[in-house]
Amino acid sequence: MAFPDKILAIDIGGGTQDILIYEEGRPMENCLQMILPSPTQIVAQKIFKATVSQKNIFLTGNTMGGGPCAWAVEKHLRSGLKVYATELAALTLHDNLEEIRRRGIRLANTPPANTQTIHLGDVDLASLKKALRPFLVKLPPTYAIAVQDHGFKPRGSNRRFRFLYWKQFILSGGYLSNLIYRNPPEYMTRMTAVQKDAPGAFVMDTCAAALWGILCDPRAAEKQEEGLVAVNLGNQHTLGALIQGNRIWGIFEHHTGMLTGKKLKSILDRFPQKLLTTHEIFRDGGHGCFVDPNFSRKKGFGLVAVTGPRRALAEGLDYYMAAPYGDMMLTGCFGLVAALKAKLATEGTEITEL
Repeated sequence: MAFPDKILAIDIGGGTQDILIYEEGRPMENCLQMILPSPTQIVAQKIFKATVSQKNIFLTGNTMGGGPCAWAVEKHLRSGLKVYATELAALTLHDNLEEIRRRGIRLANTPPANTQTIHLGDVDLASLKKALRPFLVKLPPTYAIAVQDHGFKPRGSNRRFRFLYWKQFILSGGYLSNLIYRNPPEYMTRMTAVQKDAPGAFVMDTCAAALWGILCDPRAAEKQEEGLVAVNLGNQHTLGALIQGNRIWGIFEHHTGMLTGKKLKSILDRFPQKLLTTHEIFRDGGHGCFVDPNFSRKKGFGLVAVTGPRRALAEGLDYYMAAPYGDMMLTGCFGLVAALKAKLATEGTEITEL
């Protein structure tokens, strides 16, 4: 069994896309690392410029993460300008095309006259390849990419639908090695979109990648067998997990913008005691909470390890700030590499090129 000599790991969040070119045998600190604006931020900037220039826009390309680019579309429409989109690009904004039309977005297969075309997509390998060429860096043939996927839910709450995925994952055993996919579920439309732009890529949820990354921190790894609380405070989403050994026993997920330091502490105090409920988190604007009915805290789970670009929310709360390989912002990328190694070891798979 051979592990790929090089891996391109990309962790795509709401604020940044974090990039690592991992090379087997090279110290992680010497591997190429970059922090760039996230694709949704880049698209949002392009839409903003079109709004300022009073230009109608045509969205094409692939389904991608929403957030900032979706908010930019809303502002563009409020400015009295027109938005056209292909069906695939429009799914970035909502899973229901009827809702897309209701919002005033017009579906089209080709760009109407006098419109500015804006290409959508979470992965742009061509631009990355071009940017690295002057530095004599080539992209590896093996990709591991993380995005946050709510799943395809044309009607009803996508917050509930996403959390149902976490609940089913825990009830099916909660094994860490099952968090990275060679073939994601069909309803994970953002992950499948990524594989269209990066054929053969292994894909993973950003929150799952962060959990794997936290376990790359030496202190967190020391507590893995007895159990720890791992928390990723992302720019848009916060996820906490009860991890013991190779299993996740419980998860809560909230929107970071709804949290304060005081609220976060209250959540983390009650989470390992099984006193936190889905109703409370959902009512507060988050996704939910679920702990395996067979979970028993016993003496473990004393360590709360925190990572993420919004970790300042946890300052002064006496939690451990995890920084694998000394670089917190690459936590998800380190997690992607670690998860892929574990996946291939479990499968007994040999990979040389994808």
